[in-house]
Amino acid sequence: MPDPSDTRIDPFLGTRVHVVGTRQARPNLPSTGCPFCPGGLEAPEHYDVRWFRNRWPAMQGDRCEVLLYTPEHTATFASLGEAGARRVVDLWAERTAALNARDDVHFVLCFENRGPEVGATIAHPHGQIYAYDHVPDRPLRLLESKWTPELAPGDRLVADHGDWVASVPYASTYPIALSIAPKLQAPDVVSLDDAGRNGLAAMLVDVLGRLDRLYDRPMPYMMWLNQRPSDGNEWPQAWCNVEIVSPWRGPGVPRFIAAAEVACGEYFNPVIPEVLAEQLRALG
Repeated sequence: MPDPSDTRIDPFLGTRVHVVGTRQARPNLPSTGCPFCPGGLEAPEHYDVRWFRNRWPAMQGDRCEVLLYTPEHTATFASLGEAGARRVVDLWAERTAALNARDDVHFVLCFENRGPEVGATIAHPHGQIYAYDHVPDRPLRLLESKWTPELAPGDRLVADHGDWVASVPYASTYPIALSIAPKLQAPDVVSLDDAGRNGLAAMLVDVLGRLDRLYDRPMPYMMWLNQRPSDGNEWPQAWCNVEIVSPWRGPGVPRFIAAAEVACGEYFNPVIPEVLAEQLRALG
């Protein structure tokens, strides 16, 4: 019987695949109540923000954590306000620092899946953290390419908050996509000072609110934080940034990745980045 949880590398493409047979047994929806509301399974007492180890981890070795943003079940990230969002940013920093201190952790990914369209099974506002024992391929390629934010994105600018800028990427594979970054280089969320964390919180509240107003309904999205690895290398080019993407190409209309795109790794986006940016700017 093969190991239900192991890591495999495609011998030809080099693609890393985490085989996690144990996650087949996880519940798709809570059977009774919300486990993230105060008094629930994962939050027995009241909290402002909270973290705990995932009961159904995608990787073994206490590498997967769940972060609760608020005790309010019907809240959105935008409705947290700047103070509530700042608590989330601080929790990202706290858990990133704690996990980076482990010798067996080389990269910490803070992320959120929001909405059933992107696989979220619980509506309560929450995110997750994965702590990898290697630097995954995509963040590694961004680092090796010496990624820096577009400080003058022109028609693709969405919001400029002084120290932070949000824009629509030039060539996104998703119909809805945003890039958020500080104008001055900061390698990770841990290194952001008080003003930097306040700026990130304000920008997240702003742009996630615009996304919900774009189609006058809650938009499903995936959000993640790119930051400096902790593998012992210096990574002087590391520049932390947040990416937000959604599969919607219209109100409630998903854009599915098709065969030619999966087969060739080349994508076809029906949404013009400059038009999307113009629409989001108008919602400020």
